[in-house]
Amino acid sequence: MKIDLRLPVLLGVLAVLTGLLALTFEKPFMTFSQWGYRGTGMAQVYSDKTIKKSEAANVVPAAQDKVPPSGKKAKEVYQNVKVLGELDENQFNRLMAAITEWVSPDQGCAYCHGESGNFAEDKMYQKIVARSMLQMTMDINANWKSHVQPSGVTCYTCHRGNNVPANIWFNNEPGGSMAGKVPPKAIGQNTPVQTVAYSSLPYDFGTAFLERDSNIRVNTEQALPDGKNQTSIVRTEHTYGLMMHVSSSLGVNCTYCHNTRNFAGWDAVPPQRATAWHGIRMVRTLNTGYLNPLQSVYPPHRLGVMGDAPKANCATCHQGAYKPLNGANMVKDYPELAPASAPKVAYNPANAVK
Repeated sequence: MKIDLRLPVLLGVLAVLTGLLALTFEKPFMTFSQWGYRGTGMAQVYSDKTIKKSEAANVVPAAQDKVPPSGKKAKEVYQNVKVLGELDENQFNRLMAAITEWVSPDQGCAYCHGESGNFAEDKMYQKIVARSMLQMTMDINANWKSHVQPSGVTCYTCHRGNNVPANIWFNNEPGGSMAGKVPPKAIGQNTPVQTVAYSSLPYDFGTAFLERDSNIRVNTEQALPDGKNQTSIVRTEHTYGLMMHVSSSLGVNCTYCHNTRNFAGWDAVPPQRATAWHGIRMVRTLNTGYLNPLQSVYPPHRLGVMGDAPKANCATCHQGAYKPLNGANMVKDYPELAPASAPKVAYNPANAVK
């Protein structure tokens, strides 16, 4: 029996040609945008697929309905209100409803206050942490405008409806399926993890740059070591790890902040580099001023393999967008989180890992 394969082959060829034509006339997969001076190669490359994914992940929830003032302060109505006591009672309750939606939509108020019905109790560690996080949020909005600028941050910026933000890190822990499997003193070379965009770079750059005040450099400024020259190949790899993290966290390439003519130089660079400079110092300050001090408050299952508290990095807020929530200003709906002035915590090297 002789089988004629000409028709199936012809149909297959037509299918391939149809697909190629569709790709030809479809919207390009990559979008290029000249960001810096002409001739410097400072162009941003955007993946259409990545942009759509980022848009879907950065949808802002509707604001809580505004309420008229009651005329009474929260501290006059409720007991043990240590941070938001000066707010009007109704304004306070509106903010509490928003925080519940942002952080514990499934558990509700019980996530921080427990099931006893006594909201004044401090038995739940979540309440202690939340109180500190409110202070941190107000500190950021009042004192770190050099990085967050007008849009500011709310609890939702990091939590996105989760009890624990999706992007946190611990000392000497790569995270995910590799957690606890890498020796504590390993630098994490050839350990593909998301924090460094799955590159062959040390995953624990955060300890050096987002907790300790280490010098971020690739090359030394002098030829011979004399005690001041601390640049090394290992430090270079950690620096590149940090840069890969920043790039992937913001969904941008290197030229978003750097002039390709001279990556280390500050002349002819976009303003985003200064914003990022402040951002690194902000995260470092938040980690040592607010997050590490909570180590004794957390139960063991919330700590890292080294016993340290969860910390923030660039992805904690940005989550793939060059501006968190693509620049949406949630603070305008919750001005109580952005006071004109708030206590500013200072960078505390004593709270950095030794």
